[in-house]
Amino acid sequence: MTTQLAAPANPVLRVAPAAPADAAAYFRASLVFHADVSDVASGLAVDGDPGFVVLDSRSTASWDQGHVPGAVHLPTALIAEQAEQLLDKSVPVVTYCWGPGCNGATRAALALAELGFQVKEMLGGFEYWVREGFEFETWEGRDKRAADPLTAPVDSGDCGC
Repeated sequence: MTTQLAAPANPVLRVAPAAPADAAAYFRASLVFHADVSDVASGLAVDGDPGFVVLDSRSTASWDQGHVPGAVHLPTALIAEQAEQLLDKSVPVVTYCWGPGCNGATRAALALAELGFQVKEMLGGFEYWVREGFEFETWEGRDKRAADPLTAPVDSGDCGC
């Protein structure tokens, strides 16, 4: 007697999706830890205090190449010794580094959390800030590039997410 083995499920369903309650908990937790570039830009665009501070955790050379306007510059290596002089623990901090291929913002967020700061990481980093067409500062002044149609809507400031 020959036993037929069931064909493996397609790659997407090879591991079954989580139960809806587990998925909801996971995605809620993700939003607790992360903010996207568009949401950060929207928060900074409101008149008055956005309720958070943006922290660029890259080197000085990287900062000079370009950074989010109004961001605090504090390289990750200096967080332990300088964060408490530069930041208010009652104000949430949103960290960023170069982009999705860099975990510098994650390391900075960890260092800040270990010091008692409320923190989120900005997904996409400086790369996506620029690619989505938001204004940035360099050592030469302010600049802005056209939004990349692969990362931001062309005809609207709202992607509908």
